[in-house]
Amino acid sequence: MKKTVYEYLQIIIGATLVALSYNIFLLPAKLAAGGISGVSTILFELYGLSPAFTQFLINLPIFVIGWIALGKDFSWKTLVGTFWVPFIIYLSADIPYTITNPFLGAVYGGIILGIGLGTVYKGRGSTGGTAAIAQVVKKFTGLSSGYCQLIVDGFVVVSSIIVFNLELTLFALMCIYITSKTIDIVQLRTSASKLIMIITENEEKIQRLINEEVDRGMTKVRTVGGYSNENKTMILCVTEQQEAVKLKRTLQNEEPTTFVIFLNASEILGRGFSLDKYYGQKL
Repeated sequence: MKKTVYEYLQIIIGATLVALSYNIFLLPAKLAAGGISGVSTILFELYGLSPAFTQFLINLPIFVIGWIALGKDFSWKTLVGTFWVPFIIYLSADIPYTITNPFLGAVYGGIILGIGLGTVYKGRGSTGGTAAIAQVVKKFTGLSSGYCQLIVDGFVVVSSIIVFNLELTLFALMCIYITSKTIDIVQLRTSASKLIMIITENEEKIQRLINEEVDRGMTKVRTVGGYSNENKTMILCVTEQQEAVKLKRTLQNEEPTTFVIFLNASEILGRGFSLDKYYGQKL
């Protein structure tokens, strides 16, 4: 029950960000950045139709598609997003803080839109429209949410060249690319965590240095050197950014000949990251 409430809260927060990004950045800058919002921007430019009403009206049949393809649980959450986005767009229609510069609108609007959609997706929901279609595409193709959103929105953006000029269309394409990358960052919770791979013949000393300097767990894998054909140990250790810097300096001073690889880690699950570092500890 607690998890379900948290997921609905994520959907509401994310949908609010989606709506605000539209009224503050996308609509004033005339960026048809994909999706039903892009369609509503085009219709507003041509006929002066209310974006909130347009999005609500178009979302209804798409909601039915989502219900059939993705299941009732997803669709109930989609229903919340479908109503909430146009509702917030309606409430914030006269917001005094708007950006008309297309470059700023594409960059900051894309980031906020991506954060909003990514938050909604983390709640296992959708804001309706092409976001729901993107989730259907994801289900049947296995592509990431960001790339699915990029593919679906690309069709709308390209068609906007008929109404807007080429320059605005290119800014809109830039916006949806930024949005797609931001969605994946939010869903993966990309952080400054590092996966450190240490190949050494002196595993006991390296293990002691890791325990003393960064107090992290590790995994040891027995390996054979491809050139020397000698038995070695590969130590895998995941640390935060500052811990990685500290360990790097220590290894350079204590074991300068050790072969070390630092890799970016997008999301870490387990003890010390998504769970408390020690059993029974409450952080």
